[in-house]
Amino acid sequence: MTMLGKPAPEFTATAVVDGKVVRDFSLDAYRDQYVVLFFYPEDFTSVCGSEVHAFQERLKDFADREAVVIGCSTNSATTHLQFLKTPAADGGAQGVTYPLIADMNRNVSDRFGTLDGQFDYDEYGRLTANSDLLCQRGLFIMDKGGTIWFQSYHFKPIGRDIDSVIRELDAIRRLQIDGQVCMANWKG
Repeated sequence: MTMLGKPAPEFTATAVVDGKVVRDFSLDAYRDQYVVLFFYPEDFTSVCGSEVHAFQERLKDFADREAVVIGCSTNSATTHLQFLKTPAADGGAQGVTYPLIADMNRNVSDRFGTLDGQFDYDEYGRLTANSDLLCQRGLFIMDKGGTIWFQSYHFKPIGRDIDSVIRELDAIRRLQIDGQVCMANWKG
């Protein structure tokens, strides 16, 4: 389902921000910035760990473009805290400083269309499933007003190229700020 040109879904979720658990995390606090929201299947896995670190290594490049990076998986806040305390050599994300959403109830993943697996809703509107539900590897770029300008999905075993994400962000900013379109193979 395409979400391009639509407002980002509203949500309140638990997240780990600056090493602390925040129970009322939402995108509202970032409305005056571009937001790069990426979904990844699980903490403590090789491809996910490589992506989490790759975004961290380029955090200044995103900040220079008035953008924040936010990660999201269906892991708990406790798992995120442990992930953030564990060295990269041991499969962790020590040194990562941007927020990680703990989407235990799968609401954020579902609203952004990244929830992977067989699920339904009961008569009370609660999500139900017979197996674990993980996030697909999805990515969304929102402008300063919260409109989605870019979305992509990657097969779980394939990590994202951060240069490509920055190129998309540059293209969006170029169009919004200068009114300039971006031809094929354009580089910022």
